[in-house]
Amino acid sequence: MSCDVKYKTAFTAENLIKLEEAIASGVQRVKYSDKEIWHQSLSDMLKVRDLMKDALGLNKKCGEKGLF
Repeated sequence: MSCDVKYKTAFTAENLIKLEEAIASGVQRVKYSDKEIWHQSLSDMLKVRDLMKDALGLNKKCGEKGLF
């Protein structure tokens, strides 16, 4: 069964990796190519991580209905 869902999102896998590296390191600052984001708390970072994963289709199981 193929699970190819294609839609555009502002998030990239690189963004997600950088955020997860910051979470693992215990820092609240994430530097992307053109900007630096300071998160208020670990809880906020985890919420953003989950949002990124959803947007990138990484939380969805193959065949599961999603937003699109």
